[in-house]
Amino acid sequence: MSFSTHFSHAITRRPAASITAGLRAVDIGTPDLSLMLDHHAAYIATLRETGATVIELPALEAFPDSVFVEDTALCLPEGAVIMRPGAPSRLGEAAEMAPHLRALYGQVVEISGADSFIEGGDILVTEREILVGRSARTNAAGIAELTRLVAPWGHSVREVHTPPGVLHFKTDCSLLDSYTILSTTRLSASGCFGGYRVIPVAEGEEAAANTIRFNDVVLMPAGFPKTRDAILAAGFALREIGNSECAKLDGGMSCLSLRFTPRA
Repeated sequence: MSFSTHFSHAITRRPAASITAGLRAVDIGTPDLSLMLDHHAAYIATLRETGATVIELPALEAFPDSVFVEDTALCLPEGAVIMRPGAPSRLGEAAEMAPHLRALYGQVVEISGADSFIEGGDILVTEREILVGRSARTNAAGIAELTRLVAPWGHSVREVHTPPGVLHFKTDCSLLDSYTILSTTRLSASGCFGGYRVIPVAEGEEAAANTIRFNDVVLMPAGFPKTRDAILAAGFALREIGNSECAKLDGGMSCLSLRFTPRA
């Protein structure tokens, strides 16, 4: 069973009331906390329906973006890597996540270089490699440090590039199975997915690119019918989840959880 799409555990964090002050590339409105909580609850319920154990962490009012837990760590079967976010206001989120991962994993390492920055949203783990997109939040030093840390666990890292103006590499792509990637045309046109089957996101539905395959279900944001139909036509089971409020903060399906199966 694929370690990159099938998981026994997920970690989520409740949205804080301070999320209205969260980072955003473009201001398209203030998130509605009540609606976001409803969407978040539906997301967690869907993860649990697959049989996974979901650990719900309490809100962190001091960190408005802390609901987006994926950026704080990379979770692999062999161990976890604590990230060093490129947004200064988010550095403390990784430190808050570290003790929870140490309670679950035998091996936890950290990105520690003063010049190293890397966020989980720029990392796509497949069965054959770890793709890391250089972006405004992830730099060459962070990628180099990650490469050194995961090599003893048998993982190889390939640096790729996030399209200009796109926050994270996974803003524009998702892994649907061990050899299938959902991608925007602007990203796949770079040739970074050679050797994979690519399902293109429909034109005008680029915000649908960030989905997650979690066990036997693909979770995707609601409201993108052409891309939904393409995923269904490819044979995947699918669940649409409301994401309107997280989208106001550049957030998507993958941002909301850390997904993993720790080895004993």
